Amino acid sequence: MNDRDYMKRALELARQGRGYTSPNPLVGSVIVKNGRIIGEGYHRRYGDKHAEVMAIENASESVEGATLYCNLEPCCHTIPEKKTPPCSLRLIREKIKRLVVATKDPNPYVNGNGIQMLRRHGIEVEVGLLAEEAAELNAPYFKYIQTGRPFVHLKIAQSLDGRIATSNGHSQWITNQSARRLVHLWRATYDAVLVGINTVLKDDPSLTVREVAGRNPYRVVLDERLQIPNTARLLTDGLQERTLIFTTLPPDHPRVLESQKQEIQVLSVGADEHGWIRLSEVLERLANLKIASVLVEGGSQVFTSFIQERLFDKISVFLAPMIIGAGINSVQEIGTEQLTDALKLRRVHIEVIDQQALVEGFLDERIIFEKALEKI
Repeated sequence: MNDRDYMKRALELARQGRGYTSPNPLVGSVIVKNGRIIGEGYHRRYGDKHAEVMAIENASESVEGATLYCNLEPCCHTIPEKKTPPCSLRLIREKIKRLVVATKDPNPYVNGNGIQMLRRHGIEVEVGLLAEEAAELNAPYFKYIQTGRPFVHLKIAQSLDGRIATSNGHSQWITNQSARRLVHLWRATYDAVLVGINTVLKDDPSLTVREVAGRNPYRVVLDERLQIPNTARLLTDGLQERTLIFTTLPPDHPRVLESQKQEIQVLSVGADEHGWIRLSEVLERLANLKIASVLVEGGSQVFTSFIQERLFDKISVFLAPMIIGAGINSVQEIGTEQLTDALKLRRVHIEVIDQQALVEGFLDERIIFEKALEKI
């Protein structure tokens, strides 16, 4: 095995923490001595020990003189809200000889300082191995830590002719079980899933994780006039404490007060010039709740608003091999008059999943990648 293999293993370990570490990053660590792996660890959940410390404590022998591989720069700061001691100091104390890191940590309290500290203490540090993969893995963390806003991922399932439903609203199912299983995996890794009230009224979704093992996300509903029925699954499935309803009705509106009496979590936010919920305010409120990533699942008006306001970071479109004809468009008018004005995705990835095409890309990858990929 070589450096690349060991870093791949660190990334594999990091992925095991998906869904449990937010708003902290996903981090895995491998310790190698005399050509053998002697210790491994990953950050299991928010507040637990960091990956580097877990690998050291799991080591089968002394780590003095060993090489430690980690997909993210070790932390080096002590602030009141931090729940664990700095990993850099532990590496120095344990006399690690060499550190191989995939990316810097763009956290302003770290941002290269951990690497510089280790170098000052004689530890050889190399940065940049598998950096692209590592940055994409922690894209939600990188967005949240630099902007204070959640990472927003739009998920659209549509026909070849761009429809998400027939003209009478029938939409189950455009994609098959393979695609749905992948979406459930995403739900298990994101802090929240967001839909509009029309999706709730039409489909009565659960927005839970059923196809894979994992924890259920927060369910967020945009409901301008608070139309959600008391019988909706989101309010009756035993997980209603993880359901957040955003409305433009004022906090003292009778419908809001009645919902709160029923212990429904209703949050009042402002409206835009069209009367729709102001999405920027929703994202701010979610960030205040330490929700660092949001998977947006519909419907058409919600997709259109996020795209029109440039409030998404990544988009994934499943293209099912069917043609619906007249129906509901996945995206409505966003004011594009010339092709030069069209939104163009970056870092595009295309794959086929069980006879369905999945097209993915980022709106502005600089927020996610630039800081993390800087060389030191």
